[in-house]
Amino acid sequence: MKVVEDQVVEDDTCLQDDEQESFFQDIDLLQKHGINVADIKKLKSVGICTVKGIQMTTRKALCNIKGLSEAKVEKIKEAAGKMLGFQTAFEYSAKRKHVFHITTGSQEFKLLGGGIESMAITEAFGFRTGKTQLSHTLCTAQLPGEDGYSGGKVIFIDTEHTRPDRLRDIADRFNVDHDAVLDNVLYARAYTEHQMELLDFVAAKFHEEGGVFKLLIIDSIMALFRVDFSGRGELAERQQKLAQMLSRLQKISEYNVAVFITNQMTADPGAGMFQADPKKPIGGHILAHASTTRISLRKGRGEMRIAKIFDPDMPENEATFAISGGGVTDAKE
Repeated sequence: MKVVEDQVVEDDTCLQDDEQESFFQDIDLLQKHGINVADIKKLKSVGICTVKGIQMTTRKALCNIKGLSEAKVEKIKEAAGKMLGFQTAFEYSAKRKHVFHITTGSQEFKLLGGGIESMAITEAFGFRTGKTQLSHTLCTAQLPGEDGYSGGKVIFIDTEHTRPDRLRDIADRFNVDHDAVLDNVLYARAYTEHQMELLDFVAAKFHEEGGVFKLLIIDSIMALFRVDFSGRGELAERQQKLAQMLSRLQKISEYNVAVFITNQMTADPGAGMFQADPKKPIGGHILAHASTTRISLRKGRGEMRIAKIFDPDMPENEATFAISGGGVTDAKE
């Protein structure tokens, strides 16, 4: 009987490994199509680690990689095209079964969509409404927990000088070890365009340790862009840089990780005098269209917050939650 049980466990493990391998195609597979190892290393050096990543990168961008000529880029594109193409909706739906959701710490908030979704970019915006508190709660919820969730590691890119020590207080609420929570989070503080370089590291890390990391948090996505680019004269360049960064985040989400970004607000000069909230999230349409799910946060009474969810797979809805010493929790009536 024991032998049979061991065989079942071994078969399940092999099945999970096969599913993980089929989830995304490693860029090393291009060797079978005549692409040499040296050129593959050059692609990895800029964070392109999957075949789909090649298809998501323009020929112009690939030609800018040192050591790749136009002829080499055409050969790489041709090889990637042979490996990727159309698939049935059923096949794509089967891949979506790997998608998981990370709890937000509030049951009502979670019921709206099950939590923060993997293979997607989730954006939260609002003015002093608990965005960083939500980010820290997501970090703590990454340890093995309910619904059979096996947990995973987190990468946290900070642009607003937050305090990782806050995780200790939230860990107390979930009754988990402080050191275990802190060791589970890779934390980096970004300065100016440094955050773009950090994303190259993130892509390489997710590739090297596939399935280990489950969540990437950037708090906040626009803080440094507001510093580096000022005035309308530099707006076009800022938006172009932002689009490039969001493109990288979309590629990173293909590793079946959840990407959670926070965003700042600005005054809306076009708002009418009778508008309830004359503020809007910055980043324009580029950020709005790149985000799979948008969460608009606003203050309620006391510690209560109201979250309005904009998700393409569900109708617009609202949930209430509260900010406590233990992070995001259910609101008390």
